[in-house]
Amino acid sequence: MRRTLSRLWADHKALTLAFGGALCVTVFFGVRLVLFSFYWADPAHHSQALEDWMTPRYVAYSYHLPPEEVLRALSGGAEVARHPTLADLSEITGQSLKEMQAVIEAMAAEKAQP
Repeated sequence: MRRTLSRLWADHKALTLAFGGALCVTVFFGVRLVLFSFYWADPAHHSQALEDWMTPRYVAYSYHLPPEEVLRALSGGAEVARHPTLADLSEITGQSLKEMQAVIEAMAAEKAQP
């Protein structure tokens, strides 16, 4: 095994480095997939009450809604930073968390109807 790796390194340095990089990227995304899968499989993370620290994307995953639609509904079409929190959106739009919660629940109810 060692002889094979030594020979690969001696004969094909660029390809060996590229393979090692691709292997690292694959492992990274594989671990990320497993961690996200376990996190979102926990029912405690579904349909949570909104809190200031949450982002629209987190809320979208929690309520099984499209992230773009959640951001559009909560921001009211206003220009926002790349990853705003609900506290940021509350400042921009003047909505309280209760009002945002009502919007999200309405979207979830609308999606649940056939």
